[in-house]
Amino acid sequence: MLLNQIALNTMTGIVGSVVTFAFGEWSQLLTFFLVAITIDYITGIAASLLEGQGLNSNTGFWGIARKVFMLFIIMLGHQMDLLLGTEIIMSGAIYFYLANELISITENYGRLGLPLPQKIRDMIQILKQRDK
Repeated sequence: MLLNQIALNTMTGIVGSVVTFAFGEWSQLLTFFLVAITIDYITGIAASLLEGQGLNSNTGFWGIARKVFMLFIIMLGHQMDLLLGTEIIMSGAIYFYLANELISITENYGRLGLPLPQKIRDMIQILKQRDK
């Protein structure tokens, strides 16, 4: 029993150290971003199932990979902040990716058939056309 507790404490310490190294002091912004990417992934799955597209392991893999790559860029931003003595690069990267996640959540919300104001639908359509 004591050995299991020591192993758990050690693993928790290692994970905490890695996360602190990667992102620095944990912030509410980072928490909000992680909540947003989780909600985006879940609503994307729900919308695909509702539309009868089913689940595709390849699409799911690349969806998760894309989110991991966003976290890598945020980690890179934290390291740049440390080098430059600033606290803005990581936050800027989070805000950039957060905006994309919120747009995607809104799109998924519409795909689920939930009420969405026409003005928001129009704005999303404009943003989609700019991406092409």
